[in-house]
Amino acid sequence: MNNTIQRVNKVFRIIFENEDLVVSEKTCADDIVGWDSLQHINLIAMLEQEFSIEFDIDEIVSMENVGDMIHVIEGKR
Repeated sequence: MNNTIQRVNKVFRIIFENEDLVVSEKTCADDIVGWDSLQHINLIAMLEQEFSIEFDIDEIVSMENVGDMIHVIEGKR
């Protein structure tokens, strides 16, 4: 999981254009300025690209924080 969180952090830094951004498993949309519905779509798309996976709609809807994202990502590997 350590490698996964590092790669997820990399994606978040790119999407939110903030090289100092560090997310944890508990990080949610309310914690990051600019994490709106459009950025969420961009985030999902870049995570799919980074991990060479595809999320289904149920998985996307179930993701309430970064920990949920990591759980789904690791379940696909």
